[in-house]
Amino acid sequence: MRINNVIRIMVIGDFLTNAGFSVFAPIFAIFFTGQIEGGTLAHVGFAAAIVQIFKSVLQIPIARYLDKNHGEYDDFYSLISGSIVVASVPFLYIFATNVSHIYIIQAVYGIGLSFVIPPWYAIFSRHLDKHHESIEWSLDSVAIGIAASSAAALGGILASKFGFHRVFLFGGILAICGTLLQIKIFKDLKGKVAQGAVKPLPDRNP
Repeated sequence: MRINNVIRIMVIGDFLTNAGFSVFAPIFAIFFTGQIEGGTLAHVGFAAAIVQIFKSVLQIPIARYLDKNHGEYDDFYSLISGSIVVASVPFLYIFATNVSHIYIIQAVYGIGLSFVIPPWYAIFSRHLDKHHESIEWSLDSVAIGIAASSAAALGGILASKFGFHRVFLFGGILAICGTLLQIKIFKDLKGKVAQGAVKPLPDRNP
């Protein structure tokens, strides 16, 4: 089975970004309670909630705005700008010293996700290869699962040997790589299309 260029790039980009955040996911609560002044387990829960609140509040309005233009360039710009914001989050953790800093970073994280998720699903859905929809959605799910499991296992080892800041640095670099990779889909997108009319282009690589 041949997978078109857009789907392949988006799956690999998703793998890298999820690996970047999964590498510090298992140790984030320890970092928060041990390294952040005044940090408690309750604050960890509130921090997780802040991400989802900002994402949930902003995601639908952004999606509605993107749907007004039946083209893919606006989706692309939303995807990349949001991905840049999301990729900055691990680096921001390095400079956090108190609870309010973490809360602000979590809000930034949620805002970034709200710009990423709607266009990611839109572009991915439009470019699915006919008769391979289930397989290609499953490929992304498998990529996320492998990224999460392998990076989580690695993150604990890295944190114990090198400390939290280097883990955040490594995670941020992976997320940036995922963002930069997604820029490559631009050449396969269309500025104006009828709704549902985007057809996957054949793979240009041998």
